[in-house]
Amino acid sequence: MTDLIALGHGVTPEDRVDATPEQFALAEFEYVETIIYAGPDEILSMLRTLKAENYIGLPPWARNLAYRIACLQRPDDAALLREAAYDLLAFGPDWDHIAEDLQAKADLLDPPGSGTAS
Repeated sequence: MTDLIALGHGVTPEDRVDATPEQFALAEFEYVETIIYAGPDEILSMLRTLKAENYIGLPPWARNLAYRIACLQRPDDAALLREAAYDLLAFGPDWDHIAEDLQAKADLLDPPGSGTAS
């Protein structure tokens, strides 16, 4: 499978300053086409790597899509739901209500103070 980290860099505007609009559109297409079939571990590795390099570099649409696909594959992973919620809150307020829903679901799966939260 194509390296998601490289594809993530491909949709990060500041990493593509010399790209033509056609090249950027192709990079976005390749990112979307690859991420929709990627597994959650690969997606999370990409997200965490790119966020560590430049927290706000990956566009919110690309982050939201990645977290959404990972959460759909692991709907009972409270730590992942919380991670996705925190990321949405960082780029809100448009997605605050979704973040609150994710946090509530995570709390049902793994209540705060239960000792099993990550």
